[in-house]
Amino acid sequence: MMKHIPNILTIIRFIFIPTIILALVCDNYLLALILFTLSSLTDVLDGKIARKYNAISDFGKLMDPLADKLTQLSVLLTLAIKNVIPWWIVLVLVLKETVMIAGASFLYGKSLVVSSKWYGKLTTVLIYIAVVSSCLIKIFDLFRFDIYLYALAVIFAIFSLIKYFIYFYGRGYLPNKEELKKQSKTVPEKKS
Repeated sequence: MMKHIPNILTIIRFIFIPTIILALVCDNYLLALILFTLSSLTDVLDGKIARKYNAISDFGKLMDPLADKLTQLSVLLTLAIKNVIPWWIVLVLVLKETVMIAGASFLYGKSLVVSSKWYGKLTTVLIYIAVVSSCLIKIFDLFRFDIYLYALAVIFAIFSLIKYFIYFYGRGYLPNKEELKKQSKTVPEKKS
């Protein structure tokens, strides 16, 4: 039974997404804060249970990070649409995640296990704290300190993207200039 709980918690996180968005759209920032926090707690809990009971599954490996990214990006997008946060934050983070997903697709099937690093986890924690701060600011009409947290999250997101690129390039999973030249010579050119 315990081996299924992490996947159930992941599915619950997908269910939380539209409810969090609806709460934000309806300006119910307290409810959004509670739901977002519960969603984040299920993420932590599912990871702990999966590791403790050796309940790591292919479904979990794929869906757990997808639930995280969809939750974060949909909440950030909603906050940007409501003019709670600037659009540049969402654009940078969406671009970073798009590059990461493209990279993961490229590496799919290779004998490489991609584990999250401290800088990726720090980015996630900073985004979480920033979203919680935005909700608290809307609830209590506080000083807009959340923008600094978002800026810090963006800096670490860019840093993590660069670090992952360097890691994969150094391990030979990304082609270097010489390999690209060889590949371009083997592809016949079309004559006009």
